[in-house]
Formats: sequence, structure tokens, C-alpha cells
Amino acid sequence: MSMSAIAGLAAVVLLVFVISLYNRLVRSRNGVENAFASIDVQLKQRCDLVPKLVDSMRAYMTHERGTLDELTALREKATSAGVSAGDRVAIDQQMSGLMRGLMVRAEAYPDLKASETVMLLQRSLNEVEAQIAAARRTYNAAVTGFNTAIEVFPANFLAGSFGFSRRPLFEASADERNA
Repeated sequence: MSMSAIAGLAAVVLLVFVISLYNRLVRSRNGVENAFASIDVQLKQRCDLVPKLVDSMRAYMTHERGTLDELTALREKATSAGVSAGDRVAIDQQMSGLMRGLMVRAEAYPDLKASETVMLLQRSLNEVEAQIAAARRTYNAAVTGFNTAIEVFPANFLAGSFGFSRRPLFEASADERNA
């Protein structure tokens, strides 16, 4: 076998390797994006519950009007067009904190606790929160796989030149950790 044939074969093998590596990284990145989209769907469901919950609680919780208004404003911001993924995560964390605090304060209102509508909405909200937590776990698993794929040898040499970079994990906020 001549040197040019060996060089040609080596070039083909290298090209196949690079294409295979690139395709694996693209599949991994798409998995991360799909997992984030699942979180986004769950957050949309929660945002759809917020107006109903706020309306149900507003009549009872006269002292919590500021919290209810802030929650409504965050919901409008979260559902507006053009919100980046990073901003969406920050808004989600703020909403989560407000919702937890609101549910705790709702315990002080006996009429509110007895309201069938509010109880149903709380159950729905708890279900959505559980689904959001599950979607975040799936996202974090996909991100961990993706980050590992772009950092291990030999992909780490090519990933940056292909435009692949680390993705952040969903982490608990400082308030959530303290709670």
C-alpha cells in the first residue's frame, strides 16, 4: 500500500470520526434543549394557574395584596414574548418563592383554607410543582451528560471549535437552600 493511499485512508477515518463526534454532541445538545422545553411547558402550566389562584385568594387575603400583585406581575413577565431562558429561570425562582410564602400565609386564613376552589387550585399547583421538579431533574441529567460529552477527551479538543459550551444546571436558590 502506498503512502498516499494510507494518508487518504487516514483522512477518511479522521473525517468519519469528526463527523461522528459532531453528531453525538448535536444529539446531546438537542437533548438538553428538549429537557429545557419540558420545564418551560410545566412553567407555563403554573403560570396559567396563577391568575385563578390570585383571584380566589384576593377576597380573603386583604393583607397580602402586595404579594398577590407581585405574583401577577411576575406571571405577566414570564409569559411575555422574548424572555430569554436565563431570565425565565430567574422569574421562575422568584415565583416559586412567592408561591411558597403565599401558601404558608394562607394557613392563617380559615375561610380561605376551607374554600373548595382554593383547595383544588392548591392541589393542582402541588402537582405542577412536582412535575416541574421532575422536569428539572431530567434537564440536569441531560446537561450533565452534555457537559461531560464536551469535556472528555478527545471531544474537548473539538467541541469549542464547533461552538459547544457548558450549560448551567438548575440549582436551588439561596432562599430555597436556607429553607
